[in-house]
Amino acid sequence: MLIGRKPEIEEFKDAYDSGRAEFVAIYGRRRVGKTFLVKSLYESEFSFYCTGVANSVLKEQLAGFYEALMEYGGSKSLPDTAPLDWFGMFRALRRLLESSKRKRKIVFLDELPWMDTPKSNFVKALEHFWNNWASARNEIMLIVCGSAASWVINKLIHDRGGLHNRVTRRISLLPFSLAECEEYYKANKFTVSRSQILENYMIFGGIPFYLNLLRKKDNLPANIDRLCFREGGALREEFDLLYSSLFKDSERHMLIVRALAQKSKGLTREEIVKTAGVPNGGTLTKNVRELELSGFVRVYRPFGKKVRGSLYQLVDPYTLFYLKFIEKGPTDDEAYWAKFRESPVFRSWSGYAFEQVCLAHTKQIKRALGISGIITNTSSWNSETSEPGAQIDLVIDRRDGTISLCEIKYSEIEYVIDKHADANLRHKRQTFIAETKTRKAVHLVLVTPVGLKRNAYSDTVQYVVAADDLFS
Repeated sequence: MLIGRKPEIEEFKDAYDSGRAEFVAIYGRRRVGKTFLVKSLYESEFSFYCTGVANSVLKEQLAGFYEALMEYGGSKSLPDTAPLDWFGMFRALRRLLESSKRKRKIVFLDELPWMDTPKSNFVKALEHFWNNWASARNEIMLIVCGSAASWVINKLIHDRGGLHNRVTRRISLLPFSLAECEEYYKANKFTVSRSQILENYMIFGGIPFYLNLLRKKDNLPANIDRLCFREGGALREEFDLLYSSLFKDSERHMLIVRALAQKSKGLTREEIVKTAGVPNGGTLTKNVRELELSGFVRVYRPFGKKVRGSLYQLVDPYTLFYLKFIEKGPTDDEAYWAKFRESPVFRSWSGYAFEQVCLAHTKQIKRALGISGIITNTSSWNSETSEPGAQIDLVIDRRDGTISLCEIKYSEIEYVIDKHADANLRHKRQTFIAETKTRKAVHLVLVTPVGLKRNAYSDTVQYVVAADDLFS
């Protein structure tokens, strides 16, 4: 059953019906559902399908590829002896496809980065296969996939050699939105409220694989305890598996995300070097870029800053939850999470986790504000001079002469602006105007799950965005 993915499905259908050779690259974070999407659409129509083998050498990759050739009918047209290199293997694939009678010949190469073992010449052989034969065959639709998004982008999409501009369509598969998660729960007959869906998103994000691990008979705390805090829980060891499967020398990537987890607003490059204890150089640039492309890190410029002031922020909900709770959590408490939800640490974490959910749904926030059709730039802002300090979670700078300052507050009941909160909001707005010297109109926006309780101070904010708006 396919949930959501409407733009991606439309793109695939356009490629299928184009009447010309197509080279489609789909990439995204591990567990986000890339393989599931492609197989759901075309598995019965594959002329050839093969997936790379994790942590394997060239000989094993070739053996797996040749075995797949045999399964798809190669035993009738190919020799019993397998080719010894990728050039020979792609020649064998060509012979297999030439013998196929399908009108649209779909080739799906899954986990392509794993096939590209050191000194294997895999990319050169793929380039030769496409440029010298497949690109001229209007019936060929080549789909390649990889969880290592940086490999797909650098080796294929942005290649400066023989594969330059050869990818005809690129599809970045993102986690589910809140609305798509709700659609998933309904389709699978879960009885859950939107507040439970929101909390689940704060922990797992919109990763379909994680949602698939939930049991309908268990409530959310029971699911969390079973998956994350019991010995052998399916997500208790996911952190190491996740990063080691995506990145070579993943220890450096994990050092970086551990450093970023220590400061909610993010770190500068110099702060990453100091906190993570990694050298400042080209390798750090590469590692951070890989984390960004794979959806774990957000790179942004605070309002009014230039490129050198960029901040790097950890935004993957599972990674944040793992480092905050799972890594040090017990394995013998049957109801750990249900009890822990009442602690001050939970309240601290939930504020930051909800902020990340909102940043992943800025499109929905803008829709709720009625500014979807207006060109905007989003950022954050932190005062460098005021005392007490002032920080804005989300700044929406609009082309209509207005700036929306979004204050994001997690609360399980209607949020109350009291005298202290009123003074704090007014201080932030006034400090922002004074330090940025903006001449635009500055509106205060409150983003909070249940909405705002009306009182003498509630008119301090011009707009309120609730959780229901994030589901739109």
